[in-house]
Amino acid sequence: MPKLTNLSGSKIQKILEKQGYKLDHQTGSHLIMRQKDFPNRRVSIPNHKSVSTGTLRAIIRETGLTRENFIKK
Repeated sequence: MPKLTNLSGSKIQKILEKQGYKLDHQTGSHLIMRQKDFPNRRVSIPNHKSVSTGTLRAIIRETGLTRENFIKK
């Protein structure tokens, strides 16, 4: 299984935009992204220089993607 590295919040945002998410709004230092199509999932991403691997795993789980699909993007 591929390893997850610490990514920045803006890099995660770009990856999710390729997956059909768009920036809904920002609250403080968190980006709130929403899926364009059904099921319209909502994901909160900390807009930090480095997001920990545990938080990154939770974001991937919330989006419904697999690690492999997320890393390929």
